[in-house]
Amino acid sequence: MSTLDIIAKNKIVVIVRLDDLTVAKDIAEALIDGGIRAIEFTLTNSDAVETIREIRRLADDTVVIGAGSVTSARQVWAVAQAGAQFVVSPVWKREVGGACLECDLPFMPGAFTPTEILRAWEWGASVVKVFPANHLGKRYIRDVLAPLPNLRLMPTGGVNADNMREFLANGAFALGVGSSLINNDTVADRDWDRLRSEARRYVQRLP
Repeated sequence: MSTLDIIAKNKIVVIVRLDDLTVAKDIAEALIDGGIRAIEFTLTNSDAVETIREIRRLADDTVVIGAGSVTSARQVWAVAQAGAQFVVSPVWKREVGGACLECDLPFMPGAFTPTEILRAWEWGASVVKVFPANHLGKRYIRDVLAPLPNLRLMPTGGVNADNMREFLANGAFALGVGSSLINNDTVADRDWDRLRSEARRYVQRLP
């Protein structure tokens, strides 16, 4: 099954944007045990590339590991060598899209307006990350898809267990879930059972 097929089937991409990645293995194991099948480690942490390499060794072929906050071709090549299976960016950049194409990696750039979303799609996005979704609302996804039904949209920012079903009902291809599930406080507590339970709760809320 391809990376996009796994994301399409499981719907949730968990975004791990943390100050401390020394416990990344514990985090990944808790998320995977809870049913999560797509995890993104953001390059806002300088340890993210090595973390991706480590977690790729841990995960089986039902799980995909990606890189987030990617803004340069150099970063694409680095995460590709580390084994990343998809690339997410807060914006669309030609050099990032080109490098993803060279590395045969699905590219998920961020966009906000219908014009930005369509431009990203036409310029090679595999999925468009609609960001920040908390400022747009669930109906925005349906409104954009009405004239552009072929797009794959992944709302990110403000997605949580209470509104995720609405985003999916309005046509979202997948959901980017971040601090509502995992944040620095979660890591500070080292409560992996709680993280596992929270991950399971998100998965169980899927339609």
